[in-house]
Amino acid sequence: MAKLDERIGFIGGGNMAFAIGSGLIAGGIVKASQVMVSGPHLENLSRWRDLGAVTTDENYDVMEHTDIIFICVKPHMLAPCAAQLKYKYVPSAKDASKLLVSVLAGTTLNALEEKFAFIETSALKIIRTMPNTSMQVGEGCTVYAGNSHCSHQDLEKVHLMLNSLGLAQQVPETMIDAVTGVTGCGPAFVYTIIEAFADGGVKQGVPRQMALQFAAQTLLGAAKTVLLTGKHPAVLRDEVCSPGGSTIVGVHELEKGNLRATIINAVEKASLRSAELGKK
Repeated sequence: MAKLDERIGFIGGGNMAFAIGSGLIAGGIVKASQVMVSGPHLENLSRWRDLGAVTTDENYDVMEHTDIIFICVKPHMLAPCAAQLKYKYVPSAKDASKLLVSVLAGTTLNALEEKFAFIETSALKIIRTMPNTSMQVGEGCTVYAGNSHCSHQDLEKVHLMLNSLGLAQQVPETMIDAVTGVTGCGPAFVYTIIEAFADGGVKQGVPRQMALQFAAQTLLGAAKTVLLTGKHPAVLRDEVCSPGGSTIVGVHELEKGNLRATIINAVEKASLRSAELGKK
C-alpha cells in the first residue's frame, strides 16, 4: 500500500472527517502524527486524540501547518469559516503547494474558489468530493472533481486516499450532485431497508439481533455478488426467482408497494436537495 508524506488536515472533526481520517490511519496511508484536526470544542475531538492525531480549536492552525486540507464543515458554515481563516491569514511561500479538498454537499468548485480567494497564489488547487460514511469500515464510495489548477499528481494523491477507503472515481463536476443521492445519502436508505428486513424477520418469529445480522449479511452478500459477477441485478434476481416459488411472491409484493419508484424518487429528491444546500 502506497503511503503519503504530506501532513493531512481536517477543518471540522465530525463524523465524515473522522471516517476519512481514521480510515487513512488504520490503512497505513498516513501516520497519526501526520494528521491535524480542528473543531470549536476540544472535548469533542477526544476520539482523534485517541488515534494519536494533533487537535486544535483554531482552524487556521490546520491551514498553516498541513499540506492537504479537508474542509469538513457543514455547507452553511463555509462562509463564516472562510471569513475566519481570511482574518488570520498570513501569506506564505507554501500556499502554492497546498491542496484543499472539500466534502461539502452541493458546494461547487466556483463557490469554493470564491470563498478561498484570499489565499495569495495564482493557482489555488481545490478538489470537490462527495464521500460517504461507509469509509469508516473501508467500504466507502466517493466521487471527486478537481479545478483547473490541480495537477495529475494532485488528483492521484486524493485518489489514493479515497480509494484506500473503498471505491473512488473521478467524474465531471456536473455529475456530483446526482451521485450524492446514490452514494452520499444511499447508506441511510439502505439502513432503512435493513431495518425493514429485520422487522419482517421479527414478525415471523426471528429474534431481533439475529434478524438484524441476517438482514445486513444478506444485503452485503447481494451487493458483493453484483460487484464480483458483473451481472445486472435483474439477471441475478431472475436466477433466484423459481417459477411459483416464494421469492417471486415476495418480489410481487415489493412491486405492488412501489419500492422501485420510491427509491428512485428518494435518490432524485436527495440529489436536488444537495444542490439546494450548496446554493444556500
